[in-house]
Amino acid sequence: MSAVPLIHVVDDDASMRTALLRLLGAAGFEASGYASTGEFLMHPVPDRLGCLLLDLRLPGPSGLELQAAMQPLNITLPIIFLTGHGDVASSVQAMKAGAVDFLTKPVKRETLLDAVARALARDAAQRTAREDARRLHAQFAALTPREREVFDFLVAGKLNKQIAYELGIAERTVKRVRGQVMAKLGADSAAELGRLAERLQRPGAV
Repeated sequence: MSAVPLIHVVDDDASMRTALLRLLGAAGFEASGYASTGEFLMHPVPDRLGCLLLDLRLPGPSGLELQAAMQPLNITLPIIFLTGHGDVASSVQAMKAGAVDFLTKPVKRETLLDAVARALARDAAQRTAREDARRLHAQFAALTPREREVFDFLVAGKLNKQIAYELGIAERTVKRVRGQVMAKLGADSAAELGRLAERLQRPGAV
């Protein structure tokens, strides 16, 4: 994976798009330009640190419509809206839907790059969270059926002797299996297992 962030620019104004690509390139980023929502969606989004600079009014689907379509398409790029036709309602809608910023053209170089920095920081944090979730799910998948049973009882707050009674096994067996569960999941207490169980249940974590 390239270490250089990739910034996607969707703007139907060719001169503005070119200016943005040059600005981003001069700032050390790699940048790709698209004239419409459709053109952007025709290209697979590389698995790279990045963000999306998105115009509001575009030929075909608008910037807000692209924002709404991205989650179902599993495109997780943070969005910075950059428009010459901003209004309060559009700004509120964009920010409520998770946009990093809503900037009005013309925008100062420093303002734009500050917004890009925030968007990249969000993308990095989201990537770390997704990787942690994938790792946790892989660790959980490695548990044996017996270990999963003990895990479920532990997160329900059951004591070793209660688990032993419920499963019809010796308490020392429960202690051994409990140790295996904690080692595999990297936990050192039942409380931490409870927190891991909550993370496993979060939708969209992987």
